[in-house]
Amino acid sequence: MPQPRKLVIVESPTKARKIQGYLGDDFEVEASVGHIRDLPQPSDLPAEMKKGPYGKFAVDVDNGFDPYYVVHSDKKKKVTELKRALKEADELYLATDEDREGEAIAWHLIQELKPKVPVKRMVFHEITREAIMRALENTRELDQDLVDAQETRRILDRLYGYEVSPVLWRKVGKGTSAGRVQSVATRLVVERERERMAFVSAGYWDVTGTFAVVDDADQPAFRARLAQLGGDRVATGRDFDDRGRLKVRTGVVALDEAAATAVVGGLDGADYRVKSLETKPYTRRPAAPFTTSTLQQEAGRKLRMSSRQTMRTAQALYENGYITYMRTDSPSLSKEATDAARHQAAELYGQEYVPGPPRLYQSKNKGAQEAHEAIRPAGDTFRTPAQVAGELAGDQFRLYELIWKRTVASQMADAKGSTATVRLGAHVADAAPAHGGSEAVFTASGTVITFRGFLAAYEESRDLDPDADALDRPSGRSGSKNDSETRLPRMAEGDTLTGRDLAAEGHSTSPPARYTEASLVKALEERGIGRPSTYAAIISTIQDREYVWSRGQALVPTWRAFAVVRLLERHFVRLVDYDFTAAMEADLDEIAAGDRHRAAWLREFYFGEDGPGADATHGTSDAAGVDAHGGGLRDLVEHLGEIDAAAINSVEIGEGIRVRVGRYGPYLEDTRAEVPDGEKPVRPRIPDDIAPDELTVAKARELFAAGADDGRELGKDPASGHPIVARNGRFGPYVTEKLPEPELDPGLSAAARKRALAKQPKPRTASLFSDMALDSVTLEDALRLLSLPRVVGVDPETGTEITAQNGRYGPYLKKGTDSRSLPTEESLFTVTLEEALELYKQPKRRGRAAAAPPLRELGEDPTSKKPIVVKDGRFGPYVTDGETNRTLPRDLTPDSVTPERAIQLLEEKRAQGPKKKTTRKPAAKKPAAKKTTTEKTTTKTSSAKK
Repeated sequence: MPQPRKLVIVESPTKARKIQGYLGDDFEVEASVGHIRDLPQPSDLPAEMKKGPYGKFAVDVDNGFDPYYVVHSDKKKKVTELKRALKEADELYLATDEDREGEAIAWHLIQELKPKVPVKRMVFHEITREAIMRALENTRELDQDLVDAQETRRILDRLYGYEVSPVLWRKVGKGTSAGRVQSVATRLVVERERERMAFVSAGYWDVTGTFAVVDDADQPAFRARLAQLGGDRVATGRDFDDRGRLKVRTGVVALDEAAATAVVGGLDGADYRVKSLETKPYTRRPAAPFTTSTLQQEAGRKLRMSSRQTMRTAQALYENGYITYMRTDSPSLSKEATDAARHQAAELYGQEYVPGPPRLYQSKNKGAQEAHEAIRPAGDTFRTPAQVAGELAGDQFRLYELIWKRTVASQMADAKGSTATVRLGAHVADAAPAHGGSEAVFTASGTVITFRGFLAAYEESRDLDPDADALDRPSGRSGSKNDSETRLPRMAEGDTLTGRDLAAEGHSTSPPARYTEASLVKALEERGIGRPSTYAAIISTIQDREYVWSRGQALVPTWRAFAVVRLLERHFVRLVDYDFTAAMEADLDEIAAGDRHRAAWLREFYFGEDGPGADATHGTSDAAGVDAHGGGLRDLVEHLGEIDAAAINSVEIGEGIRVRVGRYGPYLEDTRAEVPDGEKPVRPRIPDDIAPDELTVAKARELFAAGADDGRELGKDPASGHPIVARNGRFGPYVTEKLPEPELDPGLSAAARKRALAKQPKPRTASLFSDMALDSVTLEDALRLLSLPRVVGVDPETGTEITAQNGRYGPYLKKGTDSRSLPTEESLFTVTLEEALELYKQPKRRGRAAAAPPLRELGEDPTSKKPIVVKDGRFGPYVTDGETNRTLPRDLTPDSVTPERAIQLLEEKRAQGPKKKTTRKPAAKKPAAKKTTTEKTTTKTSSAKK
């Protein structure tokens, strides 16, 4: 009798390989490689459906929002393989992730595979042998409520995007889009930049000094700052509002340079006495174990990893059995994990570091539905970082270590100590004219940690207030050991102290800090917008759409983002309202919990409260109605009225100067400038590296004076008569030609005008050579650059044309699909056909020239035992041990990279393994045949769901 065969389907091939090793030969584990089906583009629908109810969205909005799904074109082969495997199976186990996406993948597999054998839903939060075996014994039915919630989210995003994005295309520009959460995230970044643009800096001064106890040289000296003068508190940065004004007018004095200098002079030789000394006990609790959000935030702060990089690394750790599932709202730990963390803390740090009762953590988010445990090391016993060091390297090791430390620390004892605040008083001599004879009071605080507790394992990083000076910051909050353990000497009230190194210091208030990826995730989570599985995708989307760009860790909005947000705020105000978006998220959670009906909620969102088939029994949603009167999205889009595109795409700078977001990028316009008859107004282009808050009126005037609209005009092309200009762009200096404005029929419709503009010729553009400078490039240089690519000749053997071109990675020859690097940029103009043919006779090499000497030597690599050097390569500087190469990240230079960092970079590269080479097989010729529908499609119906 044949042995029963069981088919297990997961999403990931890595996950499949790991689970196969645990289950043995009675099971066949296959991977669906993510979703197998989705809503198609309406243009890809079968011809007979394009004019039907599914034609606009691939969703029938008039009949219960019924979606039409198709198998992805690249998944048809995989579906065929899964069906073949299912024919030989006696049972089907769906082991996709236990969140909404995982549940939906499982549902789509059932709908497409149509199994005739028993189907079991198998769920687990970690990929260990014990967890997989427990999951086999505790299978469940498919959770239709989770499927409904995911499907509602997918349809909602389709309705939102397909209704709102076309408005943006028409009024802002091609490539723009709207999304339920991405638009709100973009608004957050833009609003912060608006605050920075409106910010008025205030200058203020303070006085600091170093103090020591008289006649007690064993006691440490300490720094203190002037806090009070003549009974008034001395202003710090926190006392000024965003307009540069003092928030409180009485009882606070803002020192200027003269006053601060006079105080320093008046305190020369003064005696200081302790006016008061206050000591309080200090207790600090450990942070909760990681959720998806806090993991992304902390990895950004501590490891400088982006949200996308963090989630990609965590996914790999999960699939290989190192951590639990990485998409979760819950900070709680299972009893097994709590016991494991407590045991490890006691073993590594001592029993006194473990509190009596276990620590319990609960989610503050009522809608936490994604999983039921925090992100932690996998297993009922944890492997320490030292134990996995031989298996993990680079980002994976660093992230595992971070998760391990946070988990263990969460079950450790509080940090204990004491915090002291001292006030020192002295009289300012009469020589100080501003405050003659008044008393100056200095303050200092310090924290002494008497028992480190969980700090022995881990300390959480925090986002600091950029307006706070170092002496302003609360002790123990910066994540620095030095800050959290500042010691004050033993003192008592009335003790005499000496003061030295008194200095007046000037400061300026700072605008609100821009969002980083970590702080943006935190802001979204605090507002209840988005869910764990979406944060990384949200940030990636707004970056890919060019709504934000990165300057270091900060997210800077583009002018295009300003235009998009302004249009949405004016005409789709509720769609970018934070509370409304959070209410939609809460409604989706209710659908996932089975407390709300999918179709009724979508009907309410799209048609409004009185839409067709409205069912009052389901009540009114918190997110009911897209407009203020409860109307739906459809009516809002249909009754938008006139939208002034010029107003939407304009941002006022001041003095009549405004930014305009045009078809080819942002530029400046001076509405007060007088333009002589027959001349065009000067409209400078805004350089890409200028952030919006840096574009002041003064800076705008500079751009007008420099003629940055068209860069520096070099002259006219003798052949075409077009002006040739040199500009500086985000990717470096370049030259281009200015084409005349096309003359189009003013009666053309917007769509016809758009098509006509798309057919217009594009200006020629060429990057400057590395030895050229923007301010010295000539017309002759520019015309030579614009003449590229140059035809070198024709290969006499193949008849293929050979051209010399300048590409992203330098100059090269191109013959069909075969290319060869050229040694210098100048050789683009000098290489002959004979030299080109000789180059093609030589074997193809990765390098372009003879090896250059290393830029630095960094010692021996502990793995390969070979010397590590820094070299200058084709793609920039890199480190190598002769076997492994790794390009230096942007934040490192050949001079700044340390031997330790170089070793780490090489370890990360080795951990990635060699890249797989793919070879293309020639397509077999097939005889012509009649067109047939080969793709099997499925329409989801209510009967299929129930």
